[in-house]
Amino acid sequence: MPTLSNRPRAAACFRITAATVLLMGTAAGGTDLPQPLQDADFLHDGAPSEALFALGRDLFFDPILSGNRNISCGTCHDPAHGSGDGLALGFGTGGDGFGPERHAGSGVTARVPRNAQPLWNIGARDYTAMFHDGRLEPDPDCPFASGYWSPAREDLPEGLDSLLAAQAMFPVLSAVEMAGWSGSNPVGTAVAQDRDPDAWNLIAGRLQDLPGYVDQFVAAFDDVDAADDIAFTHAARALAAFQTVAFRSTDSPFDAALQANDLSVLSPQARRGAELFYGAAGCASCHSGPLLTDHDFHAIAMPQIGPGKGHGADTTYFAASGFPDRLEDEGRFRVTFDPEDLFRFRTPSLRNVTLTGPWGHSGAFGDLERMVRHHLDAVPSLDAYEVAPDALPAFESVIARRGLESTLLFEPLNPLRLEAFATRDGFVQASDALRGRIAAASEITPVAVDDQGVADLMAFLAALTDPTAADRSGLIPATVPSGLPPQPSPITERAPD
Repeated sequence: MPTLSNRPRAAACFRITAATVLLMGTAAGGTDLPQPLQDADFLHDGAPSEALFALGRDLFFDPILSGNRNISCGTCHDPAHGSGDGLALGFGTGGDGFGPERHAGSGVTARVPRNAQPLWNIGARDYTAMFHDGRLEPDPDCPFASGYWSPAREDLPEGLDSLLAAQAMFPVLSAVEMAGWSGSNPVGTAVAQDRDPDAWNLIAGRLQDLPGYVDQFVAAFDDVDAADDIAFTHAARALAAFQTVAFRSTDSPFDAALQANDLSVLSPQARRGAELFYGAAGCASCHSGPLLTDHDFHAIAMPQIGPGKGHGADTTYFAASGFPDRLEDEGRFRVTFDPEDLFRFRTPSLRNVTLTGPWGHSGAFGDLERMVRHHLDAVPSLDAYEVAPDALPAFESVIARRGLESTLLFEPLNPLRLEAFATRDGFVQASDALRGRIAAASEITPVAVDDQGVADLMAFLAALTDPTAADRSGLIPATVPSGLPPQPSPITERAPD
């Protein structure tokens, strides 16, 4: 994998803390390895109270947090599928099924525009930003009481004790993920009207009305004595505590090598791959430290599939389809508005990477070796990329928006318009102009690695997999206090493959 140029990051409310500096030690064989992860590297020193963990577990799998009560955090972050959903781009509220079998069901407004990020070790203190574009960051110099720079700006409340807790405030505000569209429920309507505090309060009100949850909040928080004391910030803190424990993963062969400070504990092929990774291939210039990420943002000419985030000024999809949407995803640029950040995305952790496909911010690569080879020479890979017919599940039905005078309405799309709507899935990649913008921003310097070297790198990546991470569906409770069916359902209750 290549070395990336070190362009400066925009200074808008961003700070580098001492926690981003990772200690290294020289292993037997001469390769510099990071220090192993310890309890102190995680929130709550890796051990939140049992009451806080149990509350967070129930909330994580309970659809009560979604506007239409039909999707949970766990639906897209399934512990049986590498803490993702196994899809390039998933379906949020309105979808049916779990994991790679999830489909549009009775109607969705769109695909989720970015790949569901894996949660392995997400409770580590070293994380300095959340989401693919880093739009949530801690910064005491920001003018907001919360101490975070975020899409909610001044509306993000105080009382969030970690970056991960702050992150938990946002999926419930996404119309396509959990909130639902305007008019479908009061939470979705509040979000559509930019009333984020009202949306959080509406969800907290649901929890206040459930005696089982009230008892759990009282047990977990010293400042909660009765139902009226429950705020959504408490739920967010519990969700963070649960994720810190549930998705900690430190039992891979790589972890054994870190503990021993010696690569010889790996297989000979994985050891050769590690030497390439930390040496000539340059992978560790970005995938550094024990989490295998530099917590920074890079443009690596990743193909875009799906609807994007609605960025850019291009209107050719509108002209071609009749749908008034823009399809580009300009990544970090839409946070900093620094042109140097165009098409940059956060370096993902490579922990359990063999379990977390499809890969890339839009899930463009369903094969990990193709993802590795893309890094070696990105722009030719981008130009040669073709969107596979089965890369994204087909739309069965779409809930489309339309304007009626000053009112925005959502109603089922005419089936005769589905084909035109679905052309968005490959539109950016098929456009020479839009694909060219992605290519022009690339920071990749090609690196020559032969087929044997790629095979060795793949062996090392396999050594990053913790065998306990393959299926953690035992985390899913049989019931949750809302009385709704937990999502996803326990693996034993799902339809056979």
